[in-house]
Amino acid sequence: MSSSPSPYQKIAPDVKLGRNVRIYDFTNLYGCEIGDDVKIGAFVEIQKGAKIGHRCKVSSHTFICEGVTLEQDVFVGHNVTFINDRYPRATNGAGQLQTEADWQCVKTLVKQGASIGSGATLLCGITVGEHAMIGAGSVVTRDVPPGAVVAGNPARVIKSLVPKG
Repeated sequence: MSSSPSPYQKIAPDVKLGRNVRIYDFTNLYGCEIGDDVKIGAFVEIQKGAKIGHRCKVSSHTFICEGVTLEQDVFVGHNVTFINDRYPRATNGAGQLQTEADWQCVKTLVKQGASIGSGATLLCGITVGEHAMIGAGSVVTRDVPPGAVVAGNPARVIKSLVPKG
C-alpha cells in the first residue's frame, strides 16, 4: 500500500486524487477523479472519465471503465467488471482498428451506499439504486432499484432491504 506512487503504480498526472486516498500496488489510473478517503486495491484499473466518490472501497482485480460513476460510500468487491460499449468490435466498417470516433461510451451510475459483490459484471447504461446489493457473480443487465438485493445471470431482484410500511 502507498499514499504516494510506487514503481508498481501507474497514476497519470491528470488523475484528480482526494485526501487520504489509499492505493495498493499494480494499479493503473488515468484521467479519473477519486474522492476523499477512498481505498483502491491491487490490480485495479480506473479509466479516464470515471468518477469515484468519497469513502468508496474498490477491491482488487477490478476494472472501472470510462463512463462509470460511483457515488459516495460504494463498495466494489474483487474482480468486478464494468462495461461501457453496447456493441464492442475490434475494427470499424472499413476494417481498421477502431478509434474513439468509432464507438459510443454508454454511462453507468452506482448510487450512494450500494454494494457490488465479487465477480459481478455490470453492463452499461444502468443505474444501481441507493443501498442496493448485487450478489457475487451476478450479471447486471438492467437498473437495480434502491434497496434491492439482486443476484443471478441475468440479475433479478430476490428481496428488498427497504422496510415496507
